[in-house]
Amino acid sequence: EVQVVESGGGLVQAGGSLRLSCTVSGFTFDDYTMGWFRQAPGKEREGVSYIMTNEGNTGYADSVKGRFTISSDNAKNTVYLQMNSLKPEDTGVYYCAPVIFLQSSATSPMAVMRNALNVWGQGTLVTVSS
Repeated sequence: EVQVVESGGGLVQAGGSLRLSCTVSGFTFDDYTMGWFRQAPGKEREGVSYIMTNEGNTGYADSVKGRFTISSDNAKNTVYLQMNSLKPEDTGVYYCAPVIFLQSSATSPMAVMRNALNVWGQGTLVTVSS
């Protein structure tokens, strides 16, 4: 059974930092690229970042580039998202998942990043106050 558990969210002032963690089980961690998504109130879920767990290559949405850093600990089946210089627009529920990328002419990988196993955790809420 695939399980995903996110943690680390909370309330923080603008300019502050948080570190999210996501621990997974039920599949071979190294076989998948892992991604973070977020869903702001009243908006659709969007891709934020990904990491190729067997190579270390990473990617970020333009809105978080230079502020967020994704990393993984393959021995612990865990992926992290270090979030610095947080802004109110970063507010939302953050989810992680093993991901795939749809074949598309879209220029941004985030636009075609999808949950590979269609299993979501409960997410972790990040609230950034102004």
